Order: sequence, then structure tokens, then C-alpha cells
Amino acid sequence: MGEGVESRFILEPFEPAYTGVDTAGLVDKVERALDGLRACRACPRQCGVDRMNNMEGYCRTGRYARVASAFPHLGEEYCLRGTQGSGTIFFGSCNLRCVFCQNWDISQQRSGAPYTATLLADLMIELQDAGCHNINFVTPEHVAPQVIEGIAEAIPRGLRLPIVYNTSAYDSVETLRLFDGLIDIYMPDFKYWESATAARLSDAGDYPERAREALLEMHRQVGVLRFGADGLARHGVLVRHLVMPGQGAESTAIFEWMARELSPDTYVNIMGQYRPENRVGRDRGYEDIDRGPTGKELAQAVAAAQQAGLWRLDG
Repeated sequence: MGEGVESRFILEPFEPAYTGVDTAGLVDKVERALDGLRACRACPRQCGVDRMNNMEGYCRTGRYARVASAFPHLGEEYCLRGTQGSGTIFFGSCNLRCVFCQNWDISQQRSGAPYTATLLADLMIELQDAGCHNINFVTPEHVAPQVIEGIAEAIPRGLRLPIVYNTSAYDSVETLRLFDGLIDIYMPDFKYWESATAARLSDAGDYPERAREALLEMHRQVGVLRFGADGLARHGVLVRHLVMPGQGAESTAIFEWMARELSPDTYVNIMGQYRPENRVGRDRGYEDIDRGPTGKELAQAVAAAQQAGLWRLDG
């Protein structure tokens, strides 16, 4: 990336989106976000519990987000990690229950320490001072209101990095709209096309519909991915799709939808690192995904994306 990028995908000069939000606008976003925690509707689960009073719903997270780790991550896509790393903040818990989750010890167990908005802002500034290229919120769907609260504290303290919203795409559109003007880079997964697959593997039968709604809203806000002259991502949507064994037809449907409903210029990382983890290989009923994808399956996924009209494929 960098050399050879078409000029229409270069964004220079760059200012983070949130520099255009005034103090009153930030206050309004925080108030509306926290109001959504009082009878929680932060994500599609719509649990309705009063998280402002530390009640917990499906995600087992109360008033404050729990942070499992924060560090300059050198394992993300090159356009995010660059040479100094992506400033990742990994949140504990999740609003999905993926049976194959590689981070199940973080996402499906009570992990991490509670962080107030001030402590989240501290982390952002520390990662910026460490030279990271961006601030990367990992699994923020269930703590999106707290993320907004933290961003609002970090901006007046000198935050000037692009913000990455790194999500499963099981997001509430109502909540995503509060991020309009705050997020520079949306990095959603698009896991499944079929409701039955989503219900069986992630306990979320409405995932495909919610993911489509979320990606449309993300694209509306920031458009296709654009870069700085240095080849690092600055603004837009980067979609990840994990190739699962035996699910080639679902991959094809996802790629066709993205090319048609978002843009053929959508930047997509077709990931081949699936491996059996968590309940797969231990519990009965998941024998069909108790293996990694074959080289043929990976090649077929790339060919399906290209056939759909997608051409900006990572790697």
C-alpha cells in the first residue's frame, strides 16, 4: 500500500473527523449515549437493563467498560499498523457468543478492569504519545456509549489520531449514528449471510440483517477507505471477512451484497486464519467447522469477491 494507490483514494491533508465537532456537540452525544444505557439499547440485544446503575445484561458489563489490554498492535492490517503499531484497546466481554472465538477468554469470560471515561482518555493519550498511528477500539459494540464518553474526554486533552471502530458488525444503528463525526475508520466483520448459521455459531439469528444495516450506516458516514500519502488508512470502511470451512456460498452472497449495496471500491480483507478454538473440537455438533479452510476454499473466496466486482483486496 502507499505506492500505486489511485489518487482518488488519497486523503491529504488529513484532520480527524472529530475536530469538526464542537463542545456542545460532544456533550449532546455523550448525554444521548449514556441515556441509552438506562434501559440498555446500546446494541441489537436491547436488554433493557439499567447499566447506569451497574446492572448487567447479555454482555455482562455494567456502567463502565472493562479493558482487557491496550498496546501498540503490530498484527493488524499494514494500513493500520504501519511501523509504530495500531493503538489497540481490547474490551472485555462481547455481545456475541461465537463458538469458535479465538479470544474467548476475553470475550466470553469476565475479564479486564473497569475503566471510567477519564481512564479511557488516559489510554488514548498514552497510545498517541507512544507513536501509534491510530486509536483502535476492539469489540466496542456493547460499550459504545462508554467509548463515546471517553473520546469526548480525550479530544480536549489533545487527541489527534484517527479513531478505528473495530467491530463484529453486530451493532445498533441508533448507536452508530451517535458516532457520526467521531469515527474515521470503521472496520467491521461480516461473518454470515444465513440467519441459521449466525444463530448456531454466534447465538444471534438476526446478525445478517443487523450487519447489513450497520455496514450501510458506516458507509454513509465515512465512505470507501482512503489513505495518506504514507499508505496508512485515514478515513473510510475496511471490511473483514473470515473464510469459514464449508461456507463458500455465504461468502459469495456477502461479497455480492457489498459490491452492489456499498461500492465495488469497498476495501476488503479476506482472512484465512480461521482455526478451531473455544467450543469447536470440544463440544459435539461443530464437526463441520473443526478444521481450517483449505487453500482451495481461500482461493474460491478471493475469486468470488473479484467476480462480484470487488477489487480492493488487502494483501
